[in-house]
Amino acid sequence: MIDVHCHLNFHAFEKDIDEVIQRAFKNGVTTIINTGTKLDSSLKAVELAQKYEHLYAIVGVHPHHADQKDLGFKIKDLRKEEIATPSARNDEPKEWIDELKKMAQMPKVVAIGEIGLDYFSYQSNGIVEPKLQKEVFEAQIALAHRVHLPLQIHGRHAGKDIIEILKHHKSLLKTDNPGMFHCFAGDLEVLKSALQMGFCIGFDGNTTYPGLAPGETTSLSDLAKAAPMDRIVTETDSPFLSPIPFRGGKNEPSHVIIVGEYLARLKGISFEEFDRISSENAKRIFNIN
Repeated sequence: MIDVHCHLNFHAFEKDIDEVIQRAFKNGVTTIINTGTKLDSSLKAVELAQKYEHLYAIVGVHPHHADQKDLGFKIKDLRKEEIATPSARNDEPKEWIDELKKMAQMPKVVAIGEIGLDYFSYQSNGIVEPKLQKEVFEAQIALAHRVHLPLQIHGRHAGKDIIEILKHHKSLLKTDNPGMFHCFAGDLEVLKSALQMGFCIGFDGNTTYPGLAPGETTSLSDLAKAAPMDRIVTETDSPFLSPIPFRGGKNEPSHVIIVGEYLARLKGISFEEFDRISSENAKRIFNIN
């Protein structure tokens, strides 16, 4: 199995990251992709990718942070010198998008993400002004085009607006594999539109939860049933969204096996077949072996 989206770069894994990674590989996870949400966590994902074989990185600014963007961040202050590209060493970036571009060109970075829109008001983070979210999203779509990378999209309660933006910028999307929707939720129309544009669909541990997620009208299980197998990829969003029976605890990449087993049952195929197809999908999106 491949975990195409987790956050081993977050503080939750500071004390046990090596143990967590080794447990995942021991249990049958072949590849782990760490995703950034700000410039500092993106760089941490890049650093981990250099340290561990079969780990990759995705870099970007999450819509929660569209009003911050780490404007004072400097790559040279945090990165390890050996992972910097020559351009990162010689150029002094002036804006957040320049900093992100330098990270995007570092080794083992496979996409721009997680980027998009989020209209859900969390206790820890209110809704960032939608206009600003859209501006930051569009800037990162343009960046992905410049560096020839796919997108990893976050879209809680914002599916229709995301589809509209992607259609408007269709010329900037990769024509073969434009990317994937992370932790997909929404309705069947949004799913249909995403598939028509060539995107793959990521499902996480919350797919195993009964009922509807807050504010949603279509269950994740129904969305997974409707998504074709050649477009499904598996993720954990660790340390969040632990699948049943670990719901409420800290999630980790080894639990992507549970997600895969659940989705295989939904699709009526063997776990081995599901693993093979979903892994092929992930390799195709991110151009990894």
